[in-house]
Amino acid sequence: MLQNKLTYGKTIGIIGGGQLGRMMTTQAKHMGYRVVVLDPTPDCPTAQVADDQIVAKYDDLDAIKELAEKSDVVTYEFENVDLKAAEFLEGKGILPQGARSLRITQDREVEKEAIVESGQPVAPYKIVTTAPMLKDAIAEIGYPLVVKTCRGGYDGKGQVKLENEDNLSEAEAMLEKNGRVIVEKWVSFDKEISIVFSRKANGDISYFPVAENIHRNHILYTTIVPARVSESTVEKAKEAAAAIASTINVVGTFAIEMFVQGENILINEMAPRPHNSGHYTIEACNVSQFEQHVRAICNLPLAPIYFHGAAVMLNLLGKDVDLFFNRLNEIGYGHVHMYGKEENKPERKMGHVTYIGDNFSNLYRDLIEKSILEDKN
Repeated sequence: MLQNKLTYGKTIGIIGGGQLGRMMTTQAKHMGYRVVVLDPTPDCPTAQVADDQIVAKYDDLDAIKELAEKSDVVTYEFENVDLKAAEFLEGKGILPQGARSLRITQDREVEKEAIVESGQPVAPYKIVTTAPMLKDAIAEIGYPLVVKTCRGGYDGKGQVKLENEDNLSEAEAMLEKNGRVIVEKWVSFDKEISIVFSRKANGDISYFPVAENIHRNHILYTTIVPARVSESTVEKAKEAAAAIASTINVVGTFAIEMFVQGENILINEMAPRPHNSGHYTIEACNVSQFEQHVRAICNLPLAPIYFHGAAVMLNLLGKDVDLFFNRLNEIGYGHVHMYGKEENKPERKMGHVTYIGDNFSNLYRDLIEKSILEDKN
């Protein structure tokens, strides 16, 4: 744990060179820090705005040692960091987030156990390692359900939904390939929400407004803030975040995704880093999730958070980018962030745009009238 505050002129090392690292770097540079990024892709999105890049694989211990030598503090922009590397950096006293959050969020079984340990609700689940166990778990949990890999997988990858036995072979193949899967009850929810918060090692914590998330094909499509849920649901989300943060000793910006059923919540998954659903904070709050993250890992005071009223964030996937820019004149406004990715793929997140206003009803109506949002949302 950092005992002293790290102020301007110091160097922040970032493991991972994607868009989260890019936005983290931009904020750190505004605050006067130098940034060095470790990523295997030359001129990756983060490297385009950082001071230096170490081009190497994430599990290259020599590269990790070089990053440690060049950095006063190290962080990461994704959770699949090599644990040995994280433990080495933690041992050097320069990874305030520590290795524990990574160890928990890298494995769905360990993640579920940590959530339950903190006293928070999850959907019924079973861990399965054999074909007979898979059939027993399905019989116990009942259809519909989802079978997921315990490690890896994002944006819907590494999982298969089972409504009945018709695609059971897909789940069996997943089990055979991975050796261990999680069988989880499919949740019929009213809303999907997330809470992004930042926490220091001393326990100081600040919460951003709870966000409502709408997905398409398992990829986040839009985030609406404030979430259209009751005040009691918002309080439950904050209480869950506080309990989980305390249990696993979170440092930095952290996100928790939840399902809402009536007035109840179920914890879905967690991310030990800034989150896609928190991008709205760049324009819609006085302090962004990235600035609070830098403050937390550098042992600076967390800023009180003020929200400007209403925000809608839309991801720009590769298939949407040209259409969006062709419509800029009629759309007329919106804060655009492009990530500097070299290759455009149809389902790849190439950027995002955030719309803000003083009143959600007016903002929402305007976005529907401009066909930026669909009325069914």
